[in-house]
Amino acid sequence: MPLSGLPNFDPRRIPVDRIDTGLPAVARERLQPDALQQRFAHPPRWQPEVAVEKKFTDRLPAHASVLLAVVMHDQPTVLLTERTAHLSTHSGQIAFPGGKVDDTDADAAATALREAHEEVGLDERNVEVIGTLPIYVTGSAFIITPVVALVRPGFVLHPNPDEVADAFEVPLEFLMNPANHHLQAFEWEGMRREWFSMPYQDHGKERFIWGATAGMLRNFYRFLSA
Repeated sequence: MPLSGLPNFDPRRIPVDRIDTGLPAVARERLQPDALQQRFAHPPRWQPEVAVEKKFTDRLPAHASVLLAVVMHDQPTVLLTERTAHLSTHSGQIAFPGGKVDDTDADAAATALREAHEEVGLDERNVEVIGTLPIYVTGSAFIITPVVALVRPGFVLHPNPDEVADAFEVPLEFLMNPANHHLQAFEWEGMRREWFSMPYQDHGKERFIWGATAGMLRNFYRFLSA
């Protein structure tokens, strides 16, 4: 069973094992669009920190893509969504735009762009794909390719109310600072589960980024800081 399916489970209440204040933040100049393009054009030797979550289902694996969209403000941000409460999986959670691969999708980038358009109305004409991060396998057997892209600001979003309760942006500098990365741990039926979380205060509202979304952002941090 996914943790989010446990009775009265709230990840905000789970103890924090570690906050990585000892790790360096990615320098601000390395978060600018030109620097991000150069990093993907000439990637370093590195390893993702989180690649495969502990399995909690016997369902068949499904391939998916998400769009890690960096909005090119003077201080770049990352576009995220809050899933609607009635969805059967990961309801109410913070996520990247994205979803399952369709047979008609040419590649992982095509899936991510299509899903972003379907979920929030992001026009791919405003988007420049610059690379991908390593595959991330969730405990629910989704094999996810994170597609990283630069997005020109000034776009207008139209969230699909059947899937997205809200769309918002979080400063990339906040997400790429390990002082904001919390490692949480929880034991259920003799199995230890752990995950990263990145709680963000958005004008008085907490955006609790955790689980697979936070894991992929942690990998993005490792990629940029390598």
